[in-house]
Order: sequence, then structure tokens, then C-alpha cells
Amino acid sequence: MKKYLLCAFVLCFSLTYAQNKINENLKRELDSIMKSDQILREYINFDTSEDRKKEIVKDLGRENDPNFRKGIWLEMKKRDSLNLIKVEEIIKLYGYPGKSLVGEPTNIAAWYVIQHSSKIGEYLSLIEKEAKKKEIPFTYFAKMQDRFLTQQGKEQIYGTQGQMKEITNKETGKKEFFNYVSPIENPNKVNDRRKKAGFVTTVEENAKEMGMKYKVYTLDEIKKMN
Repeated sequence: MKKYLLCAFVLCFSLTYAQNKINENLKRELDSIMKSDQILREYINFDTSEDRKKEIVKDLGRENDPNFRKGIWLEMKKRDSLNLIKVEEIIKLYGYPGKSLVGEPTNIAAWYVIQHSSKIGEYLSLIEKEAKKKEIPFTYFAKMQDRFLTQQGKEQIYGTQGQMKEITNKETGKKEFFNYVSPIENPNKVNDRRKKAGFVTTVEENAKEMGMKYKVYTLDEIKKMN
């Protein structure tokens, strides 16, 4: 009997270990993809220091490229396209590569690529499913849902998305860019929803982190700005 219980324990432990074993090759591939996705975005981020920008240029081997700054957006677009192809192949083979398969923070690599693509609508339900299974933080599903709604011209839910619009300054008559937090559904309750979803900042604090002041706007108000 004891021998049987010991065998059963060993078998159970082996199965559990196999199920929880990180796919190191896939992890390395996704870590590389996430770096590719993030490095240029870090470079253009408004709060990235000049010293860090120099490190990024050196890391990319582009110190002597006079066209680096001019070509950032085109290069980012190319990277996003190639990364999406890779991630879609990975999802076909493994399903979403979440925490159980590749660990943290690699479990958000595929999310970044999808978030920066035009295919959010195709993968949103999958991201929601994985978030509910805790394979990725629920806040990442919330961000993706907000972006999808905003792209459709609808109100977002958690206040995670900001936008930019070119408007005419009434005083100077000149064109300028206006940054704002995209309109939110029932904005009076947004911080309650954020807390429930797992965010540790308020919508006001999040707006500040994005480099803008939070103010409530309706979809009609934004539409009428010109």
C-alpha cells in the first residue's frame, strides 16, 4: 500500500512539474520580441532621459546613422508587423503564452505586440480569458479593452487611453496639438472600476504619468473641437 501511495505521489509530482515547467526557448524568443517592441517606444517616450536615449542608440548599433531619428516611425511599423507574424504563429502552436508557459514578465510580451497591432478585435476575447485565468494581469485586459473601444470611437471604461488631436488655438489662430484622456463611460465611477480591476493609480494619476492633465470630456465635446 505504501509503495502504491509513493508511486502515485511521484507520478502526481512529475505531472505537476511538467505542467509548470517554463518553456525556456519560447521564453527567450518572446523576451527578444518584447525588447524589439519596446525599445523604440522607450526612445520616443517624453520622459526618457538623453543618457538613456544614447544607450538605446548604442544598443541598436545606430550611433553613426544620421537618419535614425527620422526613420523611427517607419522602423517601428516594420518591427510591429514582423513581431505580429511571430506572435500569431506562437499562439497557433501554444495558445496564448501566459505565465504558466513562459513565466513573468515574459507573459505580457505577446500582449504588447497585439496591443500595438490592428488585430485587437481578433484577440480581445482570448486576452480576457487568459486574464481571468491569471495567466496575465487583469489590468492588461482592461488596457486592451479601453484601446479597442477608443479605436471604435466609443467611451473607454478604465481611463487608460489618451489621445492627441490637432486643433486651432482661438487666441493665436494657429494649429496646435491637444492631448486629452479619451472620454470615459460613467467617469464618476472610473476610479472604483480601476481599483476593482487591479490598478494602483487613480485616473488622475494615470493621466499625469501619460504627460497630460485629467479632465472629463464627452465624445460630442471632442468631436466638436476643431
